[in-house]
Amino acid sequence: MLPTLPPLREVIAKYGLSAEKALGQNFLFDGQLLDRIARVPGDLRDASVYEVGPGPGGLTRALLGAGAHVVAVERDRRCLVPLIELTNAFEGRLTVIEGDALEQDEAALVGRGAHIVANLPYNVGTPLLVRWLSDDSWAPWWASLTLMFQKEVAERIVAKPDTDHYGRLAVLAQWRAAPRIAFTVNRAAFVPPPKVTSAIVHIVPTEAPEGVKLPVLERLTAAAFGQRRKMLRQSLKAVPGALEALERLGIEATRRAETLAVADYVALARDLSGAR
Repeated sequence: MLPTLPPLREVIAKYGLSAEKALGQNFLFDGQLLDRIARVPGDLRDASVYEVGPGPGGLTRALLGAGAHVVAVERDRRCLVPLIELTNAFEGRLTVIEGDALEQDEAALVGRGAHIVANLPYNVGTPLLVRWLSDDSWAPWWASLTLMFQKEVAERIVAKPDTDHYGRLAVLAQWRAAPRIAFTVNRAAFVPPPKVTSAIVHIVPTEAPEGVKLPVLERLTAAAFGQRRKMLRQSLKAVPGALEALERLGIEATRRAETLAVADYVALARDLSGAR
């Protein structure tokens, strides 16, 4: 049986909490919406979950209610007391770490096979995503990512070639993982309301293509999309061997970065990885 908890709004009022713009905070109070987020990764009974920026604990409640064991990292000291109260209410299934999420050894905290579920603070969302997608070992330590982003960032993650949102983030997210937008979240659901619509992105790792070195792929996409209005023969000329690789693979050097599929970038990176 789940413990009886006071409404989240009462907790906010009790401790005089307010979302701090400097920390990228926006609080969610809608219990049904929070439960819906917690269902995205699937059955969490007895699963390990890593949460970043729990704030007063709205999503944390939903994850614990779904049966998960949660490790939550929070840098806002104001939120530690209500989170500790949750720790006591759920008999040790919640571990709260005070600190900066960018400085944590997540795998050591929560173990391999954990799900990452978070209403990410907007100011660290993309850096954390890139970090998790850039794991040197693959399959990564995490089993899935269920993350809240601004809708524009979510669209960049799932974008397809020849679209406005397609770029480096799409290639990084898609070359060895499968991202999708689970659903969008209206700005009115937050306190205070952000200026933009948000979206929940769900990402699961897939098999990594053989023979591809991540640093090579990153250098290719940085060069190509760094000058996305130029033809590849211009944007890639600073990458040693790239123009020759285009020719070997039959990719026209007059094309632009956004016209190449993720598989094309993988093929180029494999060719150059082998050459090195």
